[in-house]
Amino acid sequence: MTFATYPSLADRVVLITGGASGIGAEMVRAFAANAARVAFLDIQEAVGRELKAELAGATRHAPLFLPCDVTDIAALRAAIENVREKVGPVAVLVNNAANDDRHAVAEVTPDYWDHAQNVNLKHQFFAAQAVHPQMKSLGFGSIINLSSTSWRFGADQMTAYATAKAAIIGMTRSLARAFGPDNIRVNAIEPGAVITERQRRLWYATQESVDQMVGRQLIRRVLLADEIARTALFLAADDSRMITKQSIIVDAGLR
Repeated sequence: MTFATYPSLADRVVLITGGASGIGAEMVRAFAANAARVAFLDIQEAVGRELKAELAGATRHAPLFLPCDVTDIAALRAAIENVREKVGPVAVLVNNAANDDRHAVAEVTPDYWDHAQNVNLKHQFFAAQAVHPQMKSLGFGSIINLSSTSWRFGADQMTAYATAKAAIIGMTRSLARAFGPDNIRVNAIEPGAVITERQRRLWYATQESVDQMVGRQLIRRVLLADEIARTALFLAADDSRMITKQSIIVDAGLR
């Protein structure tokens, strides 16, 4: 099967948070394959360096990996400035970093709640705030926030996570209006049940559990991370230059 490539992404600086594994890693691969100058942040240093080594020499531009805990806003800001200094002003930001841990409502503490909002929501705003001046200097930009369909159908074992992912939609719409006059687009992607290696290890350890999830989809194929990455490519490229303040659901019709 052959998928679209996007010439407008060539040589553009793309910053991806949480890019070392899962959906983020597929995004790193996809943007690098489109000749973008990719920088990615992640707290997982060993995995991040492995991905960087995998792509070095295989694409036009070797990706830049910077270890970073995105919940540390000072460190996040410093990393974004480091990207500007080493690669250039950021033209595309993909706010991907997240943690979808399960939890019972009765067990949620104030500290857990705050951490869930920090790792799933807070950094997205401050990353967008930090790249705004860089995109403004370029005269254009695309910010892609990763939400989730979990908030739409009410994930009872992921209340803190689902709350953050719902808030991302409101944040996306607000930032799109704030940044629009600078020709900066802000959109969101809402993935469904993407079966990554982490998902298989923690939540879908058996083929039966995977089959049950696929059975809830209108398109009866396993939803993989590369489907989300291709959506991000489109939203980042000039092909979608008049699309902003939108959220695209990629869930194979999960119900």
